[in-house]
Amino acid sequence: MKSGRFIGVMSGTSLDGVDVVLATIDETMVAQQASLSWPIPDALRQAVLDICQGQPLTLAQFGQLDVRLGRLFAGAVNALLARENLSPREIVAIGCHGQTVWHEPNGEVPHTLQIGDNNQIAALTGIAVVGDFRRRDMALGGQGAPLVPAFHQALLAHPTERRMVLNIGGIANLTLLIPGQPVRGYDTGPGNMLMDAWIYQQCGKPFDKDARWAREGTVALPLLQQMLSDAYFSAPAPKSTGREYFNYGWLSRQLAAFPGVSARDVQATLVELTAVTISEQVLLSGGCERLMVCGGGGRNPLLMARLSALLPGTEVATTDEAGVSGDDMEALAFAWLAWRTLSGLPGNLPSVTGASEPSVLGAIFPANPRSQS
Repeated sequence: MKSGRFIGVMSGTSLDGVDVVLATIDETMVAQQASLSWPIPDALRQAVLDICQGQPLTLAQFGQLDVRLGRLFAGAVNALLARENLSPREIVAIGCHGQTVWHEPNGEVPHTLQIGDNNQIAALTGIAVVGDFRRRDMALGGQGAPLVPAFHQALLAHPTERRMVLNIGGIANLTLLIPGQPVRGYDTGPGNMLMDAWIYQQCGKPFDKDARWAREGTVALPLLQQMLSDAYFSAPAPKSTGREYFNYGWLSRQLAAFPGVSARDVQATLVELTAVTISEQVLLSGGCERLMVCGGGGRNPLLMARLSALLPGTEVATTDEAGVSGDDMEALAFAWLAWRTLSGLPGNLPSVTGASEPSVLGAIFPANPRSQS
């Protein structure tokens, strides 16, 4: 077992920053020690948004973006090391998810693509990197996502209480931790992504802080029903999605038939869309006693209130109350997945992804021994 200090790096679909987490991990514990949120430069963020929404680019532009993201991730890791006064030789490995720019698990040739050159990270930090976690699961017939439910099971499962873990990032995903049943998990649909895209287009703000703008609006029920009719929401699990599907173009097409809806009402309706699509899946999956929320959506008071209202009898609270930072959950999960890979342990759950078998995940990018001397 490769026990020791690991670093997890996560840049999610929200594109609100790079999350970096330091933790000590072995077969009995995951102990978080530090975390850092590192900004994404506006030009780089826009380049990622463009590729996610299908804007064509040359191979040269794609290669440059891959390297720029790798350097960004390395800079975030080095900032954490400097702040914590740690040297590269004190870290076993970095688990880096990479930036998803396309995810198409159900096409003619299923594929997923996360970029951010791991060679750059290994070279610039002097630490071994484990990356490219999703494609082995897809090679075995799985969705390649979500991968975090295995970590949720390790940290938050309870022997008797029906629990579900809800991550609300750009996309929302649900993990079902039901005693006596295999773990299941899948993407329910948009989390913060459409809310963030709309307020950015209308007000130039990256997100609706404390849902202040949404609270000024009223849910437009015909628009909500139109959005809920999208086939993704009724598709059976396993399923996963991303920005290549639920993006500003998708929202624009939904709005085309409702030109009279005010901007504030659209924002309120998007909050309700996220709340309804999540709560419907919770109820269709048999419900739970405790819904444990992580990700940026856990800081949206309107969204949390709507989840509580739509799920009577369920305790809705953030994972922070269970001792696991909701902001750092996914980065911590990829540190743990790096530990699993280096320990020769499978990282996927076929009951979640639909893969034909459990598998060790990812590729290993060794550190240069001279950089750790």
